Amino acid sequence: MKIAFLALAGLVMGVVGGATIGIGLGLAWIEMFNTSEFEGYAGMLVFFTFMPLGALVGGLAGATLFGMAAFRDQEVAVARQRTPHEY
Repeated sequence: MKIAFLALAGLVMGVVGGATIGIGLGLAWIEMFNTSEFEGYAGMLVFFTFMPLGALVGGLAGATLFGMAAFRDQEVAVARQRTPHEY
């Protein structure tokens, strides 16, 4: 249960962080490459391309890292319960 909860928490935090980083990268992109502002093209590029991609990558990374950390913590806890003669 702990692993699932931490993976879900990592997913949520990763989505928020990834979307934020995606917006920042999108804004840098439109400044570096002088993207047209005609009819809001630059804004749509940032919010419909960079933000979802950042959220996707961040969510997957956050869920994976938090899930792995929780799984490793569980393995360490199980190993501590063994007596020395069980090794």
